[in-house]
Amino acid sequence: MKAIRVRLWQDMVNYKKPTSFQLKETYPLPPYSTVIGMVHNLCGYTEYQPMQISVQGRYLSKVNDLYTRYEFKNGMKYDVGRHQLKAGEYGVNRGVATAELLVDVELLLHIVPEDQRLVEEIYTAFVCPKEYPSLGRREDLATIEEVKVANLSQKELERQIPAYRDYYAYIPYAMFQEENVKMIHNIQGVAHPGTRNRLPKNYELVNHGNKKSPKFFRRWNKVEVIYGSATALDEETFMVDEDNIVAFLV
Repeated sequence: MKAIRVRLWQDMVNYKKPTSFQLKETYPLPPYSTVIGMVHNLCGYTEYQPMQISVQGRYLSKVNDLYTRYEFKNGMKYDVGRHQLKAGEYGVNRGVATAELLVDVELLLHIVPEDQRLVEEIYTAFVCPKEYPSLGRREDLATIEEVKVANLSQKELERQIPAYRDYYAYIPYAMFQEENVKMIHNIQGVAHPGTRNRLPKNYELVNHGNKKSPKFFRRWNKVEVIYGSATALDEETFMVDEDNIVAFLV
């Protein structure tokens, strides 16, 4: 099957963890939902197009940055002694908060649409984007360094394949259970060195109200992965592209 392989670079970026508030923490690599959102935005899709994603990359360092934070409570009237801003008759608080940023991010993405007829369309959207591509926050611009339509095939490896450029990756937890991969940084007494995460991929709208007053909420489908740098072991089966790069598809 065919995949769109994208190499990109970002200066300073935040892939926000949904449970972080006072300090806007970041994932070490963009979660699947963020990459899928970028693809849909570049292509102008208004309905979800099923696809598999592989995310690999690295960053140089982390820094903390200040940003302006606005807070308001639904229905709270403006109080001159409490609020800094007035929006109509309602009050808004303005303050300072901290965001965690990754510096000099390199990413290698494999994007495999379920409908293979979309491959050329997605490829064109990356080569000739209609607007500047961003990944993470709206202001987190992405410099695209390479876009290629790569052929992926499932094969049993004759020899080990190390991590591409020593990149880290989101590796499906099932691969560790089947002992298909070996982590580069082994820790004595730890079965699977790395950070275990449940990452969002896509969602469905669920109505928690009724027909007269519907209340739709997003129910996220999450994938269990381990973030780390790994070697694909010989005599095991992996999805590999024509340049001998392993794609950890989810």
